[in-house]
Amino acid sequence: MKKKFIVILMLVSFILTLGLTGCQKSEEPKNDDGKTEAKYPNKDITMIIAFSAGGSSDVQARIVEKYFKDEFGVNPIITYKTGAGGEVGFTELAKSNADGYTIGGLNVPHIVLQPLARETEFTIDSFAYIGQMVNDPQVIAVMKDSKYNTLQELIDDAKANPGQITLGNVGTFTGHHIASLKLMDLTGTEFTLIPYKGSADQIVALQGGHVNAIMGNLNDVMRDVEKYKILGITTEERHPLAPDWPTFKEQGIDMTSGITRLFAAPKDIDPEKLARLREGFKKIANNPEYLKDMEKIGQPAEWKDGEQVYEELKKETETAKKLLEKFGLLEKK
Repeated sequence: MKKKFIVILMLVSFILTLGLTGCQKSEEPKNDDGKTEAKYPNKDITMIIAFSAGGSSDVQARIVEKYFKDEFGVNPIITYKTGAGGEVGFTELAKSNADGYTIGGLNVPHIVLQPLARETEFTIDSFAYIGQMVNDPQVIAVMKDSKYNTLQELIDDAKANPGQITLGNVGTFTGHHIASLKLMDLTGTEFTLIPYKGSADQIVALQGGHVNAIMGNLNDVMRDVEKYKILGITTEERHPLAPDWPTFKEQGIDMTSGITRLFAAPKDIDPEKLARLREGFKKIANNPEYLKDMEKIGQPAEWKDGEQVYEELKKETETAKKLLEKFGLLEKK
């Protein structure tokens, strides 16, 4: 009798174990072949940066890198694909495998302007947007020993000497380029615009005396701010990171402008993987330690969810098209 009871207990235990195992297996995600899929992400993620090392896009990505593994459990492998005002890197991201293991940084309005101005292998519809991390206003900066002390002095010189005053930009059909076009449009000036591969190259050119001034990002100049005079910033009001810098508006030029930095994946990424990336990046963007790090180096943090980003990009496309048409910069397609 005792042996029979033990046998029954063993059978019941075995049946229960099978049942639990079956339940556990049924909860594991399956891929299209019906095979069990590992939890995402389960390996390092390539992060494409479209501008040179040491520039604003790279610096911000490096701060994200600091918090990435704690959030996702894997490392980001930062890879530089530079050139053509970011177009090389943006194209690389658009054409990458949409398996969730390649993401990249995008800059606005660059990804709006470039497909408008020329044939590109991407449009704003080529990406699945994770979210915006930075809203970086632009500034006009000159060296400390420059003869220009105000934005008006620079404008007056450009009017007196059309095409002879040089203004450094990061690439063509970028945020810097469109801001420079806006400035010329509003002030009736003609600067010679000099494009560079990235903001680090632009800063080297300014410091080396190769350009009279630059249209740069707030973050570009914050790292060596004591070397420059900031003639104006393109914000509605004075920026909390730089309260002593006068805005364009208070100097009589009704202009605001900025470069936003986003992260995105190729457009066909699995929606669940995209949701996981959005969740993780939002947590990083709101992490108090991350925000402290951003403030230390003058990176103006501002989170926006990917869906909101995409809606705003569609509106920005229409506005940018009108300005490029005015300067005759749209090719016939």
